[in-house]
Amino acid sequence: MNREYSNLKKKVVHYQEVLTNTREYRQVWKDSLKDKIVVQLEAISKEVELEAKIDVKSDLENLEAIVFSLGTVKSGMYQELSDSIKRHMIKHNGSLIYQQLFNGKIVVIINYPYIENYGQPTPPKTVGIYRPEELKEPFFVRHIEEFITEIFHWEDYDDDDAPGAERNQKIGFKLNFEKDKQ
Repeated sequence: MNREYSNLKKKVVHYQEVLTNTREYRQVWKDSLKDKIVVQLEAISKEVELEAKIDVKSDLENLEAIVFSLGTVKSGMYQELSDSIKRHMIKHNGSLIYQQLFNGKIVVIINYPYIENYGQPTPPKTVGIYRPEELKEPFFVRHIEEFITEIFHWEDYDDDDAPGAERNQKIGFKLNFEKDKQ
């Protein structure tokens, strides 16, 4: 082979390996990983007595997700429309998501709690991206622990948060209920 092509040949071989890995990762998800994640999340939540709902979202082939959700509740805030009618603001308590990426790897994401029609939701936090073989039992405990820590901080929000912390939840009547004046 011509020496000019040796570097290109190495890149082509690496590219073919990546494509093979994608096919293998997707198959592992179907064959075992999806069920393993669900079982681990169920076992951990039962062990620590954390009420959570686990949903498998399979609308898109090879882009499935497992959502570990703390559910939705009335926020305790409401708008009085009349003496007998109140429009409650719904609070989503946050979720931990394991989702397949286009390349078969798994991204783990924390969705923060938010209250509908009250400010802007905090952007999700990416915990990490993993090849299927990297997701071992201790990872699931660490993911849920990080998730609960983030949710705890969101719930306990005040101005004592450290400067530069990823807290961009803006609170205040003018920030949340007035229309943009642009």
